[in-house]
Amino acid sequence: MSTAHSSSREADNNEPPPRRCPDIDTRSDVKEDVRDLEQRTRLMRVVTRLIAVSDLGSREIARRAGLPMQKMSDLLSGRLEHFSYDELRSIRRIIDEGQLSTS
Repeated sequence: MSTAHSSSREADNNEPPPRRCPDIDTRSDVKEDVRDLEQRTRLMRVVTRLIAVSDLGSREIARRAGLPMQKMSDLLSGRLEHFSYDELRSIRRIIDEGQLSTS
C-alpha cells in the first residue's frame, strides 16, 4: 500500500506547474490603456448628459461636429470603442459653445 501511495505522489510531481497570469500592474502599456479608457468613459458620460439637457438637438450637435447620425447614435448608445478622447472632447466643446450662443 505504501508503494501505491508513493507512486501517486510521483505522478503528482510530474504534472506541470499551474499556469500563471502576467502581472498586469507592472505593464505600463496596459496602465495607459486603462487610463485612456477611464478618461473616455468619464467624458462620454458628461457628453451624453450634456446632450440630454442641451437646447441643441442631437442632430444639430452631430451636424456641427461633422458626425454622421449613426456615429451620434453610437455615442448615445454608449459605444465607447467608436470614439477617441479627442473626438469626445471636440463634441463637448461644440455643446458648450452651442449653449453659450443660445443663451
